[in-house]
Amino acid sequence: MRVLANRDIKKLFLLIVLCMSVAALASALPLVLESRGIMAGVEPRNVTRVSLLSAPLCAMIMGGAVLMFCYRYFRQRDRQMEEAVIQIQAFISGDKDARIDCDEEGELYRLFHEINSLAAILNAQAQKEGQSREFLKNTISDISHQLKTPLAALNIYNGIMQTEAEAGGLETIRKFAGLSEQELDRIETLVQNLLKITKFDAGTMVIEKRQENISEIMAEVEKHFAFRVGQEEKQIVLSGSDPLLFSCDRSWISEALDNLVKNALDHTEGGDSIWMTWERNPSAVRITVKDNGSGIHPEDLHHIFKRFYRSRYSQDTQGIGLGLPLVRAVAQVHGGTVSVDSRLGEGTTFVLLFPVAEKAEQLNGGECEAFSESRA
Repeated sequence: MRVLANRDIKKLFLLIVLCMSVAALASALPLVLESRGIMAGVEPRNVTRVSLLSAPLCAMIMGGAVLMFCYRYFRQRDRQMEEAVIQIQAFISGDKDARIDCDEEGELYRLFHEINSLAAILNAQAQKEGQSREFLKNTISDISHQLKTPLAALNIYNGIMQTEAEAGGLETIRKFAGLSEQELDRIETLVQNLLKITKFDAGTMVIEKRQENISEIMAEVEKHFAFRVGQEEKQIVLSGSDPLLFSCDRSWISEALDNLVKNALDHTEGGDSIWMTWERNPSAVRITVKDNGSGIHPEDLHHIFKRFYRSRYSQDTQGIGLGLPLVRAVAQVHGGTVSVDSRLGEGTTFVLLFPVAEKAEQLNGGECEAFSESRA
């Protein structure tokens, strides 16, 4: 019986049984003695009288003993409940470490254990809420900082253009109109990336996986940057298995690769190259974006996926620090990871790794469940 799992209840039950047994034996003792001839000199009616008188006396003694045991038991339970109430009130008052002692067995201690578990869950929720509030505060501060610079620049450009308009300086107006457009594009990029990352955080981003040819995606990414690559006298080199299929959301994988290639272009000089390779081994599809640019400082490698992170060693003043966090978000929503390797003066390598189902086959195979590793 589960009720007897509690040591105190079991002890009380055994004491009551013992009292009842002793009382029964005591009340029957005169009759037993007479039957054995020990009370041969006593008249039978006196034996009966003694037996009748001893029965209620034994019952009274037994009842008193039972009441005493019950009183001690319930007094102990009352102390336990009082201690539990004290601990609960302490927790409500702010003592996050307050817990009820529940080392014994039984239903009451099981209840205490569940209360302790609830307290632990509430503590975890409170900690998570605190982290969310801190994150929100930091994010708002970062957004304000990111918007302040382009807005201040726009204000200056607007003032210059107004002055030049009065003086008839059309060339200067064109110059600063172009600069204003760049700052507006920067603000638009900031807002769009924030909206995308927010959707990932909220779990509202819709991911539509289909069998896609990775070589086609790579070719599209190369076309996105063809004009810039020509202007900056750089080159993008594609190399990989063709065709190679895996299951992913094409638009979001393209978005992640766009950010990686843009990052590589931002940190390379004229004449440098960017290599985009892809391959499949027995367990994964591996996509690599590599450059021979300036590289990433070792102190920054563990922080580059943080939102709005700015390296004190970077010469890039136009980046907003959301491209690489977006790459990581895309990787994670596909169930993947992100990795980066870099050496100053030698370049940087980002790897997207997509583990695939064993039965997946190139072209005609099954689906490849994608996991990605990328760099910021």
